[in-house]
Amino acid sequence: MTRRDLLAAAAATTTMSAAPNYRILDPHVHVYKKDPRFPYWKGNPSHPQDDKSPEMLIELMKANGVAKTVIIQVRHYMFDNSFLLHTLKQYPQYFQGVCRVNPENPDAPEHLAELTQAGCRGVRLSPAANASGDWINGPLMKPLFKRCDELKVPMTLLAPISRMPEIGKLIDQFPDLTVVIDHMADTPVDQPAELEKLIALKRHPKVFVKVSHTWALSKQAFPWTDSQAHVKRLHQAFGPQRLMWATDWPVCLPHATYAQTLAVVRDEMKFLNEEDKMWMLSKTIERVWPL
Repeated sequence: MTRRDLLAAAAATTTMSAAPNYRILDPHVHVYKKDPRFPYWKGNPSHPQDDKSPEMLIELMKANGVAKTVIIQVRHYMFDNSFLLHTLKQYPQYFQGVCRVNPENPDAPEHLAELTQAGCRGVRLSPAANASGDWINGPLMKPLFKRCDELKVPMTLLAPISRMPEIGKLIDQFPDLTVVIDHMADTPVDQPAELEKLIALKRHPKVFVKVSHTWALSKQAFPWTDSQAHVKRLHQAFGPQRLMWATDWPVCLPHATYAQTLAVVRDEMKFLNEEDKMWMLSKTIERVWPL
């Protein structure tokens, strides 16, 4: 064997040992495309001018070694989940889906049941920080949380850190419900004490957190070291078995490439060991969405 052969064999061995022995799963993406069969929500003041199609996403997944993905219903369609359901039927080998229902509609629990039967695996609510999100404290929440619990599908919450105490009170009533908090509750990096409002939810063993907005929260360039500090604290509080990465593609694109959103967890969070990464990139996600 020549020296060149030995070097090539060593390089191949290094590549093989570096490859993870688990599937990388992405629990948070959005897709949309201009298609007259699936019109955008008329209440949106501006519609996207370009497509972010399932096919584009599949190519990115293949290029980055991501096996499967959870599509979150995008606001461009709001409560019309038709395009999401169409995509799930078209590409069941790649995707699961999380729907939206109108939280101010008394029929939302029944709508959730119908969407679950049609193929969705969970629901997302998005209470804003201002008065427009005060419905999170209203009488319609308990029936919706109850139906989610009965259906055994996760409740995903996009909510600012200021809403965490209110959300905690709701979760207290449904201790068996799986709840996923999106994007570290978008806690500002210059208000680190606020993160304690999210950490307080560790009392619920079925609360999970997506550490997916390092790029959005950071005031620095990649690898966004300042917002990694949030991830480190959440890792210490919840453990890797209750944390999950996510790309949030294509929302990430003004700040980060798809590849960077993976690399920041896989390669740049030096406080994570290989077992931590296995959980955060794969096993935790499988606990919530058995892909």
